[in-house]
Amino acid sequence: MSSDAELIGRSLRGDTDAFVEVISRHETAIGNYLARRVGRQAAEDVLGDVWVAAYESRATYDRSYPEARPWLYGVALNRLRRHWRSEPAEEPAPDITRVAHDWDPWPAVDARVDTQALLRSALARLKPEEREVLGLVAWEDLTVAEAGRVLDIPAGTARRLLHQARKALREAPEVAALLQVPTT
Repeated sequence: MSSDAELIGRSLRGDTDAFVEVISRHETAIGNYLARRVGRQAAEDVLGDVWVAAYESRATYDRSYPEARPWLYGVALNRLRRHWRSEPAEEPAPDITRVAHDWDPWPAVDARVDTQALLRSALARLKPEEREVLGLVAWEDLTVAEAGRVLDIPAGTARRLLHQARKALREAPEVAALLQVPTT
């Protein structure tokens, strides 16, 4: 089985199927990453942009790294930033008139919204770099060194940012409230 680096090299020599193989290896992980950030529908559009951008910039890929997943997360992050800059500040509320009449979703929705609000509040206090490293390591299952590659920072810096993020979250009153742990 060829590494991603080998496949990218073959694609640069004209084998278009080789880059399709790279896409098929990573489309689920990159698609899920995007969906967690912008929702499933918008993620589909952004994902297409990611593959076009990755294909166009594949000559810049450092083939000393056999796996392209961290590089693809970096491309995805850049496309996300472009997407966020182009979006309106607020999305309209979804149409809930089609909810079944005999089902009351509000208790479950309230609990979920409360939990999400607490977590968002705690995460919002993190520095953007800390949030990015935490998300890449916790949700995308990258190593700290791979997260550093995605963000174009040294692995040691990524480790420090992850440590700071974890420490800040442990000390956040919102997280303590969520876990019903008294704060000190």
